[in-house]
Amino acid sequence: MYQERHRIYEERLRQASAAFNLAFAMTTISAIAGFAGIMLLFSGNISAGTITAASGGIYGSVTASWLKLAKDSNDRLDEAARALEAKS
Repeated sequence: MYQERHRIYEERLRQASAAFNLAFAMTTISAIAGFAGIMLLFSGNISAGTITAASGGIYGSVTASWLKLAKDSNDRLDEAARALEAKS
C-alpha cells in the first residue's frame, strides 16, 4: 500500500511540476505575442498586429485548456489516493 501511495504522490508532483512549467511558458508566449500585437497595431501595421493579437488569445486559450487538463488529472489521482487510504 505504501509503495502505491508513494507512486501516486510522485506522479502528482511530476504532473504539477510539468503543468506549472508549461503554463508558465504558454503564459509568457501569450504575453509576448500580445505585446507584439499591440506594438504592431500602434505602428500602423494593422493586419499583422491583428494576427499577432489573435495568436496571443489562442495561446491564452491553450494555457487555460492545459491547466484544466492538469487539474482533472490531479483530481483523478486524488481519488485514487483516497481509495487506497480507504483500503488500508
